[in-house]
Amino acid sequence: MILSKAKILFVLAALLALGGCTGKSTQAASGSDKGGRRDAGAPVPVVVATVSQKDVPVNIEVIGNVEAYSTITVKAQVGGQLDKVSFHEGDFVKKGDLLFSIDPRPFEGALNQAQANLARDTAAEAQAEANLARDSANEKYAQSQAARFAKLFEGGIVSREQTEQARAQADALAQTIQADKAAIESAKAQIGASKSAIENMKVQLSYTTIRSPIDGRTGNINVKQGNIVTANTTDLVTIAEVQPIYVTFSVPEAQLSDIKKYRANGKLPVTATPQDDNTQRENGFLTFVDNTVDAATGTIKLKGTFSNTDRKLWPGEFVRVTLRLTTQNNALVVPNQAVQTGQDGQFVYVVKADKTVEMRPVVTGNRIDQDLVIDRGLALGETIVTEGQLRLAPGSRVQTPGDRKRPDGGRKGPPGKAS
Repeated sequence: MILSKAKILFVLAALLALGGCTGKSTQAASGSDKGGRRDAGAPVPVVVATVSQKDVPVNIEVIGNVEAYSTITVKAQVGGQLDKVSFHEGDFVKKGDLLFSIDPRPFEGALNQAQANLARDTAAEAQAEANLARDSANEKYAQSQAARFAKLFEGGIVSREQTEQARAQADALAQTIQADKAAIESAKAQIGASKSAIENMKVQLSYTTIRSPIDGRTGNINVKQGNIVTANTTDLVTIAEVQPIYVTFSVPEAQLSDIKKYRANGKLPVTATPQDDNTQRENGFLTFVDNTVDAATGTIKLKGTFSNTDRKLWPGEFVRVTLRLTTQNNALVVPNQAVQTGQDGQFVYVVKADKTVEMRPVVTGNRIDQDLVIDRGLALGETIVTEGQLRLAPGSRVQTPGDRKRPDGGRKGPPGKAS
């Protein structure tokens, strides 16, 4: 029992001695860090870039919607049986191309009847003119006869009754002439009505062939061949004009003043890019600015017009729209990843000549692809850190990829000795 207690005391003494040694070692290591900062001076590997200068476009980028330049709904203007469909759904058609044919026979019959009526009315006019010529000759003879009887009555050769009869006959023939003239005018009016009926029948007959009013792409055929269509009621097909074509988009009302300012100097170019293919870009120009700001969204609607020569843009699809306002000449740019955000705003780490870094506040501008415009805070040619910022603090020493390739690690030592 006494021996066991002695062993326990020996183990405790050994542990206390080991703890004292460990504490001294820790203090020694701590003192080395605080006094000499041996690890604090180790360079941090980073990737750097140089502040460059180039002309940068000032753009507005939004999502837009492709809209047909015009859309026409084709309807039948006369009723009847749809005899023939002369195109396929989805075809591109030209203005004047035949689309549909309606049975023309009822309209051809009506036209023939109107032409027959015209011939009848023309004959009636000729008859009325012949009657007028005949009655005019009779009236002339009756007038001379009445004048002779009047002279004979003054000489007492004929009676008053004979004289009055001659005068009455002459007056009756004069009235007949007036009736003949009225008949001629009536015949002429009837001829005019018949001609109008013929023209109307010709128009109705022309409506039996339906042609495309514009160049465009056809949609779904709503009425198939053989069905009966109703005048001005049945929608046969819709044609969308896609060359040229519109792209409609909206921008915040805060940018309206810039748009008006730069548009006053000339046309503003617009680029439309399908969302699934960055290579299929179409170029156009801003052609429309709406006259009212949408109070619900705080945006204003714009339209760009595109020639769409290759028909890359399709009505209804969504595209990425870039409206270029102007170009900022000689702008300072850095890679996007160089700019960090802290409690006091945006900043970058600038590498100084002694390979230490400085935290520099910056004011950024537009983002262009992988670059960011710097409005204030940097100078052309300065070196900035693009990767490795998380391990940096103001005054940290850095090591760039170029330094790591040198055998001395970027530091020059005494001649003949490795650093």
